[in-house]
Amino acid sequence: MPKNIKKKIILAFSGGLDTSFCVPYLIEKGYEVITASINTGGFTNKELKNISEKSKKLGATKHYEIDAQENLYTQIASYIIKANYLKGGVYPACVGPERNIIAAQIAKIAKQESTTIVAHGSTGAGNDQVRFDLALKALIPNCKIIAPIRDNDLTRTSEVNFLKKHGIKIEKNTQEYSINAGLLGITIGGKETTQTDKEVPESVFPNVKKIDETPNKAAMIKVTFKEGLPIKLNNNELTGPNILKKIEKIAALHGYGKDYHIGTTIIGLKGKIAFEAPAMKLLIKAHSELEKIVLTSKQIFWKNTLGNLYGNLIHEGLYFDPIVKNLEAFIDSANQHVTGDVDIKIYKGNITITSLKSQYSLFNNNIGTYGEETKGYNGIDAKGFCKLYGLESINAFLTNQK
Repeated sequence: MPKNIKKKIILAFSGGLDTSFCVPYLIEKGYEVITASINTGGFTNKELKNISEKSKKLGATKHYEIDAQENLYTQIASYIIKANYLKGGVYPACVGPERNIIAAQIAKIAKQESTTIVAHGSTGAGNDQVRFDLALKALIPNCKIIAPIRDNDLTRTSEVNFLKKHGIKIEKNTQEYSINAGLLGITIGGKETTQTDKEVPESVFPNVKKIDETPNKAAMIKVTFKEGLPIKLNNNELTGPNILKKIEKIAALHGYGKDYHIGTTIIGLKGKIAFEAPAMKLLIKAHSELEKIVLTSKQIFWKNTLGNLYGNLIHEGLYFDPIVKNLEAFIDSANQHVTGDVDIKIYKGNITITSLKSQYSLFNNNIGTYGEETKGYNGIDAKGFCKLYGLESINAFLTNQK
């Protein structure tokens, strides 16, 4: 390639501090920078316009803007819901699914631009570097990945100083916190999240209301599921992404969906994030309760066990491992009869499931009513069951006392 022709590089570009730094940095390294903003639900139209303008101002030669919200919901978020996946019992994996969808779109752009060189703004201390690297290597043959923040061990302060030298001002809040917003929720990192004994200020959470600012009247909503996925909200048929958006507004107004997640990162560090995920947390709770009346205990055990494995694989960047498709097939099968209505009350930061209805409900009073009466069997049958059910364990207990 002639020296005067620069190599093209595709940069996953959100317009935040890290990716803003990457543009002039990569230009200085001799690349023709092409930015790509993959909208996974975290941008308004105004923000997308500002991002496009920022890309041009920073020196990128071309900017792509792709809406991938439906891709995110259909390909991954739907399975997070059907799997009841909550990392550490609290966090519905808001970010991990996004990164795989973003990488897939970046790979398409790289092919269109006839380049195998891509860049992202991940640090060397987080999970995103793993997610992006693995996905891009799977999707782009002979892929060359450049991650300036990670590769040069840069701090947020050094990034800010670099941009200042290039005449680019960065908002103060952006300097202090790394905020990722998407269809599935919002994650917040920085300052207080670097320790376990500090609380992120209420002002940093963008949507979920403080409890003392929430309405004094509860919100009542009905979610209709079909084969494990929400298809209606309050009897109105909507797309999955739109159901998420509408639930988020209602739940956030009533103070629900804000929390912290602490766990071990992919690379082995302990980490903490603050997050908002009103819609995903509510839907996972509603879905898990509906499952309880339509699935057998064995189905519930194995679906939750394998569902947790599925979620961990997605969260930890292994979306392209073939076992993911195997697990999706199981999750689809297990959700075949997870169909029905769930009524939910949202009040002062809490949700309560008030009603469950399904044509596949296993609540069968013709067999018997728990704690009340037997119908499909009698007391003598029950007595025999009690005797046989504990036979092995009682025998072992008594034998071990000798």
